[in-house]
Amino acid sequence: MRTFRSRTTVLAASGATVLALSLTACGGSGTGVRSSGSAEETTTVKLSAAQGSGSGGSAGSKASSPVCTTGDVSVSAARHGGPPYTHIVLTAKNTSGRSCTMAGFPEIQFLESHRENVPPVAKSKPSAPVVLKAGAPAYALVKLSDGGAHEENEIVTDFSVTLQGGGGMTAVKAPGEGGIAVDPAKWATGYWTYELRNGADDF
Repeated sequence: MRTFRSRTTVLAASGATVLALSLTACGGSGTGVRSSGSAEETTTVKLSAAQGSGSGGSAGSKASSPVCTTGDVSVSAARHGGPPYTHIVLTAKNTSGRSCTMAGFPEIQFLESHRENVPPVAKSKPSAPVVLKAGAPAYALVKLSDGGAHEENEIVTDFSVTLQGGGGMTAVKAPGEGGIAVDPAKWATGYWTYELRNGADDF
């Protein structure tokens, strides 16, 4: 999977609290490389004070639900806040028709020149497994940069997301016509969760 980029200095600043995203569903099964689109329509993700619970799954399903794969979920990216943008939100929607578990955090690679994954933010880890019912979404907040104009920022139009637990890799289109600006020294990702949470997903 190739990551397309151009080295361009851009402006990025702290985002607002409104989250714009859309869910792009695709079916099928398997754990190979898939391609997902970016989110263009606007919707709102609830901000919750809860740190480890949600409505996407049930206690009875957590012990038996298999790990979500790229054949079970459709992954899309949406800008978070207003321009210029410092964060995006990944949405993984369960399109499989059965429950599955979103393991850990998304393993993201933005640039070919930086092969290491975007590091996770420990405080974002939920206290219980994130089990998605059929049709339910999970979210992960991703920090791109601290904002401002920096030579270290690079433009990314496509990137890869690997689902942990053997879930496979999918190619995700970056939101916006011009892509997103990333800074390898500042980027970070939250864990998969039922909803973005105040405190746990503030980074």
